[in-house]
Amino acid sequence: MFARLIVMPLLLASTSALAQNSVSQPAPVADTIAPPQDIAYPGTMTLDVDATDVQRAIYRVKQTIPVAKAGAMTLLFSDWLPGKHAPRGEIEKLAGLKIRAAGKTLAWRRDNLDVHAFHIDVPEGASQLDISFDFVSATDEDQGRVVITPVMMNLQFEQVSLYPAGYFTRRIPVKATVKYPSGWKAASGLPSSANGSTYNYETTDYETLIDSPVFAGRHFRREQLTPRVGLNIVADEAKYLAAKPEHIAAHRRLAEQAVKLFGVQHYDKYEFLLALTDEMGGIGLEHHRSSENGVNREYFTEWDKGPGRRNLLPHELTHSWNGKHRRPAGNWTPNFNVPMNDDLLWVYEGQTQFWGYVLGARSGLFSKQETLDALASIAASLDNRAGLQWRPLRDTTNDPVITPRKPKGWTSWQRSEDYYNGGMLVWLEADTIIRRQSGGRKSMDDFAQSFFGGRDGDWGVRTYVFGDVVAALNGVVAWDWAGFLTQRLAETSKNAPLKGFTDAGYRLVYTEEPTSFITDGERRGKNTDLSYSLGLTVKNSGEVSQVMWDSPAFDAGLRISDKIVAVAGHAWSDDRIKEAITAAKSNKAPIRLLIQSGDRFRDVEIAYAGGLRYPRLEKAANGAATLDRLLEPKP
Repeated sequence: MFARLIVMPLLLASTSALAQNSVSQPAPVADTIAPPQDIAYPGTMTLDVDATDVQRAIYRVKQTIPVAKAGAMTLLFSDWLPGKHAPRGEIEKLAGLKIRAAGKTLAWRRDNLDVHAFHIDVPEGASQLDISFDFVSATDEDQGRVVITPVMMNLQFEQVSLYPAGYFTRRIPVKATVKYPSGWKAASGLPSSANGSTYNYETTDYETLIDSPVFAGRHFRREQLTPRVGLNIVADEAKYLAAKPEHIAAHRRLAEQAVKLFGVQHYDKYEFLLALTDEMGGIGLEHHRSSENGVNREYFTEWDKGPGRRNLLPHELTHSWNGKHRRPAGNWTPNFNVPMNDDLLWVYEGQTQFWGYVLGARSGLFSKQETLDALASIAASLDNRAGLQWRPLRDTTNDPVITPRKPKGWTSWQRSEDYYNGGMLVWLEADTIIRRQSGGRKSMDDFAQSFFGGRDGDWGVRTYVFGDVVAALNGVVAWDWAGFLTQRLAETSKNAPLKGFTDAGYRLVYTEEPTSFITDGERRGKNTDLSYSLGLTVKNSGEVSQVMWDSPAFDAGLRISDKIVAVAGHAWSDDRIKEAITAAKSNKAPIRLLIQSGDRFRDVEIAYAGGLRYPRLEKAANGAATLDRLLEPKP
């Protein structure tokens, strides 16, 4: 009783003190941006871009936007962009914005909640807005992707234009003109006519303009692959344009095999935009009638050293069918400022990854063995990814928004955009199920034609939801597709689902010799890949660039940015650490490293005696080997 008498006054005093604190209620949120409507915009915008300041990497923009009445109006800078799956608009690079109408300079106010929106008051008597601004693009990679160099550029029209709120972008007409440096040539999926270095693009709708980027450069080569598909190449130097006839022939077969796979072409014409560069930032981005592809400049001149990034073009071409024509309902939005829902990226990107490797093999851009070795590396990466134990595949579709492709400290534990390769494993397994259930009469090719087919030349958008995917699979062969897909998307497990290999006649194994695919990757990445032995990847400088969660290196306390200074008392080299790993297999002694972390040094011993391990696919004895048939070109 006495204790209660003491406690009660304390509680009363505490409650009284809390009652005296100020409390607030949330301010009401007023949405001042008109929602998009499917109505025609009254007039045609014009866009005039001066892209000649390549030394300072600045686009200078003049734009007119017709107006039908006076009053409040909102202009938008694109933020949510197809193919990027996240808000990636570089609004911070818009500078010097001025808006005039009826002879007056208009005051503008940025929206406090949506920084991509600008509010203005259109004066009486105004018939159009005259807008000017600069887009000050990145001059160093720490500012974002470099899109302009002294010899080439990647012009993306969302960076150099505004558009009026309140309308579907497909209902806003626009006419664009771009002046490039003298002597340059440019290519885009949007038809144009050139007057010297000035290109006049045909009048189109704003949605199509944004879907029609440009690659332009001083060193330019064009190849017509098929009557409707072109290959446009820009390079850092003219010597890198030296593609041999057999190289061009492989790209031609890619275009042909894609049509044989899907049955129709969802474009009137298609333009590969290919940059061979170490100066402009890399890219792989899909569009309906084109694709942006940035690869190493030796793409052609070092063709025989390995497949390099030759899988990029098959992937981006596939997107014309999967991701552009057929698109998840959540990934189609009426304008470029409405958020997207990425939950079906395991179809959008995962199945594109699947067809990208298949078409790479069928066209000969990858040999069959290179394809098998690439698939082995992908399978091993996922099979040794500890994050599968806690994070399901479906959740990785949120990664474009969670972390917009910024480096992660522990990728193998956090997982990343695994809907690409994890999705591919789902579709590899689906192929084996279709073949088994149909007695070998059908495969994923049948799904491709039924789901992505339709009317030839139709480059409109047909959306789908999960039920549409299930129905299409059942249309190929009846099975519990909803249950299968739901399980693969929602499950957590210690290992990756590899039935797409085992049921197709192959199994994942590890050997002491790396495949040529791995050695090519090490050469291009300038690193040493010890992911499946010590559990780390090391740059040629000795700096650790990856540590696998729960690996021997992890257990020894290593992390990204640590630097291996010495191996067993000798200066770091890739040969030396491989020799130490091999020696430890027989002598069972710990592998001794001297590690530098900032200005600190420490000795580390890694207890590992498993030798060098590199993944590859091994054909199973008496296996059906249906994977072989999947990779065969269509006659």
